[in-house]
Parts: sequence; C-alpha cells; structure tokens
Amino acid sequence: MARLTVDGDELVMGLAWWEKLIVRHGDVRVPLAAVERVSVQPDWWRALRGIRVRTRALVVPGALCLGVWRHGAGQDFLALRRPRRSPTVVVDLRPAAPYARVAVSCPPGSPTVSALTTALHRQRRAEACEDV
Repeated sequence: MARLTVDGDELVMGLAWWEKLIVRHGDVRVPLAAVERVSVQPDWWRALRGIRVRTRALVVPGALCLGVWRHGAGQDFLALRRPRRSPTVVVDLRPAAPYARVAVSCPPGSPTVSALTTALHRQRRAEACEDV
C-alpha cells in the first residue's frame, strides 16, 4: 500500500507497483512548501470528497479507495484502505499544488506524521530565515 515519506524538500506518496498500474500514475511528489495543513483522521472515509475519476481510480466498496477524486475545489489523490483501527493522514495543499489534498491510510503507530511535521517545521524555519 502507499506510504508517505519526506525526500529532501518534497513530500512523496510512494505507490506499490500494482497501484501505479491501476491508477496510471507514478509516485505523487509535492513540494513541502505547498503543504498547508497535516491532520490525522481516525476514520478513512472522512478524507473522501467528490467523485472518482473513472480512468484513474479504483474503488472496492467498504475496503479501498485509490486514485484521483474530482470535486469543486480541484482534485485529491487518495490511497485509503479500511483496515481496523488504521488512521488516515490527510495533507491539505495550497492552490499552486497539483492536488488539493493527498490522503493515505497508515498503520497505527507509524512515524509518518511525526516525520512529516518535523520536515515541515524545518522547511518553514528555512523560509523564514531567507525572508529576513
């Protein structure tokens, strides 16, 4: 299943080979500067909004939502599974980003959120130092 990682100054949603094949998309890469907010939702379905793009998404009702969802504010890229007690990391992005939101299910106790938060703080401190 997809995983969120930080690679330098980019947020990367790494997809498994079968996910790339199904959604016809490579890994999703977004600059950390485009990240507006990071939150953790206890329920996977809270990250869903809009409708799926037929040729670039897969839905298994009650179990899996993978790919691009279109809505009034743009598009989201989701990789959500419905395992028991698995939180969802929701990353809302600024308007210049290719997606409005990126969301992925992660295993409980995953260091994903803390690593992402740490990288965002470093990025914002560096931007603040450049502005001064």
